[in-house]
Amino acid sequence: MKSLFHLAFHVTDLEATRVFYRDVLGCEEGRSTDTWVDFDFFGHQLSCHLGEPFPVTRTGKVGDHMVMMPHMGAVLALPDWLALSDRLQAAGVEFDIPPVVRFEGEPGEQRTMFFFDPSGNPIEIKGFADFEGLFAH
Repeated sequence: MKSLFHLAFHVTDLEATRVFYRDVLGCEEGRSTDTWVDFDFFGHQLSCHLGEPFPVTRTGKVGDHMVMMPHMGAVLALPDWLALSDRLQAAGVEFDIPPVVRFEGEPGEQRTMFFFDPSGNPIEIKGFADFEGLFAH
């Protein structure tokens, strides 16, 4: 069964959130009120509500990196990942982990990049040449 994903989380500033998700990431804005805004995050629904974001720590060991936990993200086809990587670099986004190939030559080879939204929420975007590798072991 394939389905869409919904995630609701806190942000500290709705206008900065709009600029980042809509203008930098290219996510279409959906419904909103004065306390939350929805985005189409690569086909999934994000609901950004005013409040205190989750605390995050660098406790996730993945390959050679210690990544921020918790984090959210998306898995894109490699051409879309490459285009987004170029878009983020052109926009001057500061990367926590810059665009890199992870698990090269192994099952599950992927591209990844980590960055933060304006409220400090960590985001990982993965890119796969073949989605069959997503759950490879």
